[in-house]
Amino acid sequence: MLKAVKGKQATIKHVVKSGNELLLETENGNIKLVPYSDRIIRVKYTLANEFNDHLGPGLVPLLPDCEWAYTESSNTVNLKTDKIHLEIDMQTSAFAYYDQNHKLLVREPARGGKFLNRYDAYRTILDDTSLTEKIKTADGVKDVVLDAKKAFYKTLYHTKLELEWSPNEAIYGFGQQEEGSLNLRGTRQYIHQANLKIAMPFFISTNGYGMLFHTYSPLIFNDNEYGSYIYNESAAELDFYFLCGECMDDIIGGYRQVTGKATMLPLWAFGYMQSQERYENQQEIIDTVMEYRRREIPIDSIVLDWQSWESGKWGQKSFDESRFPDVPRMMDDLHTLGTHFMISIWPNMDKSSENYLEMKERDCLLQNSNIYNAFSDESRSLYWKQVDEGLFSQGIDAWWCDSSEPFTPEWTHPIKPEPDKNFVDFHDTAKTYLDEEYTNAYALMHAKSIYDGQRSATSQKRVVNLTRSGYIGQQRYGTILWSGDTTAKWKTLRDQIPAGLSMCASGIPYWTLDIGAFFVKRGNAWFWDGDYEEGCKDLGYRELYTRWFQYGAFLPVFRAHGTDTRREIWNFGEKGEPFYDTLVTFVELRYQLLPYIYSLAAMTTLNDYTMMRLLAFDFQHDGKVYGIKDQFMLGPALMVCPVTSPMYFGPQSTPLQHVPKTRSVYLPEGTDWYDFWTSQRVAGGQTINVNAEINTMPLFVRAGSILPMADSAPYSGAIVQDRFKVKIYSGCKGEFHLYQDENDNYNYENGHYTSISLQWDDSAGLLHIGERVGSYNGMPDRVSFDVEVVR
Repeated sequence: MLKAVKGKQATIKHVVKSGNELLLETENGNIKLVPYSDRIIRVKYTLANEFNDHLGPGLVPLLPDCEWAYTESSNTVNLKTDKIHLEIDMQTSAFAYYDQNHKLLVREPARGGKFLNRYDAYRTILDDTSLTEKIKTADGVKDVVLDAKKAFYKTLYHTKLELEWSPNEAIYGFGQQEEGSLNLRGTRQYIHQANLKIAMPFFISTNGYGMLFHTYSPLIFNDNEYGSYIYNESAAELDFYFLCGECMDDIIGGYRQVTGKATMLPLWAFGYMQSQERYENQQEIIDTVMEYRRREIPIDSIVLDWQSWESGKWGQKSFDESRFPDVPRMMDDLHTLGTHFMISIWPNMDKSSENYLEMKERDCLLQNSNIYNAFSDESRSLYWKQVDEGLFSQGIDAWWCDSSEPFTPEWTHPIKPEPDKNFVDFHDTAKTYLDEEYTNAYALMHAKSIYDGQRSATSQKRVVNLTRSGYIGQQRYGTILWSGDTTAKWKTLRDQIPAGLSMCASGIPYWTLDIGAFFVKRGNAWFWDGDYEEGCKDLGYRELYTRWFQYGAFLPVFRAHGTDTRREIWNFGEKGEPFYDTLVTFVELRYQLLPYIYSLAAMTTLNDYTMMRLLAFDFQHDGKVYGIKDQFMLGPALMVCPVTSPMYFGPQSTPLQHVPKTRSVYLPEGTDWYDFWTSQRVAGGQTINVNAEINTMPLFVRAGSILPMADSAPYSGAIVQDRFKVKIYSGCKGEFHLYQDENDNYNYENGHYTSISLQWDDSAGLLHIGERVGSYNGMPDRVSFDVEVVR
């Protein structure tokens, strides 16, 4: 008969307060608690004799700054701040977290929930004996390691934290997933980088708390019949922050307190970005912008996708002079037209390129690789030197850091791998080149290269970095995350909405996508799987694109991109035709809303706001919103309700019959709502059917909202800054702060901006306009408002 052998229990033997830390010595390892504020407690657990005190790259230095106390009894240890009450079982070290009113937020199982599994980690040694093969992918030719030597380098842990969630609690975050999940309860999620995934080790709960896991390797979130836990593949110890707040914005504020403030993007970055795969030469870029100006369609930036370099020199950070003969002249022409220029750059370089040879000579590449080592200070400096010499010095405005994972093993498979296979493949591939505990973090360090480099060169141009992957703290580096190379299907459009909401609920404020999807047609590769072989000639695709465009106009960043077919607006019809006219209407509306949107950006930087908001952010009291995946708030005023199913055409321009031109919308309770288009007022707490013909998209304004708007302009820099239209939606008191600054430099960091408080007294029917606070260079002498009250 087998004999049951019990392992060591986490019974607490000693409790010691040491400065700002509370140390718990148990029979199975040691626990450290650090209250950084009344809303933030850091928890560390290790089996080693000492804790790992290394400050990871995703965090910012933070000093404890709160009063706290603890008590100890035979059964429990209790740690209290003004906002958190942590109760710890003496026998099992099981944690239970309560708020200041002793409401249970979340707890570990009674037997304890913190587990460490020690293992020996090995580095891969790539040399002449290694077996590799070259695979051609959409991200360039990549080496796949089939066999190589290994060498021990340290002891690490697989970690696991088990939790018991409340029955009606919703969990959001952990970055961007592609399957269409929003509330993660009842699901299993693999938190690693991929072309269509972005990993963030942070979640937020409708119970009023969040958890940030200080790790840089892949995780698994699990909440099913096999348990409720967060598993981490590789770490020096179990290390996480518990954050609580009165609302979700408080918790996001805690995340940014730990990982850093979001930078302010320039005004032009919130205008329309025109991109496609790809513009071939200098003249085509100028001609495209000129056509937008001729048609009087607003545009603020144009994007050059890959292969700006000479043929065969993938990733070289310079221009092919035969196609781009005078880049400074091109930049002058674009700037004269009020347009900015973004260019695609890559972390990998062809071995024939000058950039690669310089990196190789200075030992700045990942081992046996053509990818630069973003974890090295010297490599990051050299990467920026190459960017500066070949691109930035010629006037380039913004960066598109593509393939910033930069490992996408799923693209080497003939069929799409299952999620668990993809998880293992990514980690195994990345740890061939990176230290095992940092396989999720390359994009973070790559973004740091660009930000630190550009800030060292100038403070007159804000960093704008569109990038495919991100990690905790990346909001510090002027980044915009985008969702990867999607396919043109209605299901993809539906799934993109929760993908973006999850990303923004993970603390990263700026997210966007390829309007119309990247792949439109069907190819041999599994990921090249669009439904529209005729591209924009297909009326079915024109309808899908138009709905995607309507949705994109209300994202933090508004950008069209993709392959297989042209993406300029005139490829979807001409003036007087429904698709064309609708696209123009929505791009003009975007520009009318820029004073509101730019003020939201200021709230994001100054007040840790989240501008793209799942409904639970503003209606946490209304459990009906927890699972709604196709509605969201843009700031405090606008509820966006995209149309995500066809009403007019299927593929190959096939007409659809008897499809209602409406969609169902839930109006959250506790407020009245106004239809943006008709100004009709409707009570909240009900589901209604709303007109959704192709020329519109359901859009509602919350009662009490103050919406500053401008006249449409050809580009953001042409918007009049001394006169605004303000729409007041009555029915509740309201307040909004109109923000203005110099639009593109870092003077705002030194307080060079203005704010005007607009307060609506609903009972008196009066708008109070406060004094303009602050100043900046070039500010207008006075600002006036044309006020409209919607009742």
